[in-house]
Amino acid sequence: MSKLKLPEQVIVYTDGASRGNPGPASFGFVITNLKGDILLEGAERLGERTNNYAEYMGMLVALNVCKKAGVKRLILKADSQLMVRQMIGEYKVKAEGIIPLFVKANELVLAFKDVKFEYIPREQNKIADKLANQALDG
Repeated sequence: MSKLKLPEQVIVYTDGASRGNPGPASFGFVITNLKGDILLEGAERLGERTNNYAEYMGMLVALNVCKKAGVKRLILKADSQLMVRQMIGEYKVKAEGIIPLFVKANELVLAFKDVKFEYIPREQNKIADKLANQALDG
């Protein structure tokens, strides 16, 4: 099996879903080149989790994939305003279950030359949202 190789610069869309909050949860992510061509998609069920946990796991898995695939610069777009504002330092992380995920995400960010976080409305995150819901629906 060949090692995944992505361009040095990509755009990552992530989304988490939870039905019940906490409830059955999942995440989805999409990695595109700068032109918007889809390079990779992923999604996974997480069991019983909160929506915030699912949002963070989507980001963590996507960052790990990018790191392993040689990405140097990325823009991570998510419709979780809370997560984005926590990652850029505008909001503190107060939920005990999220703190270790936040710490891990910040460690991963150090592996890249540049990471920008951007909040986007749900309508601009349709593919990652669809993948997260498909994972939930099995």
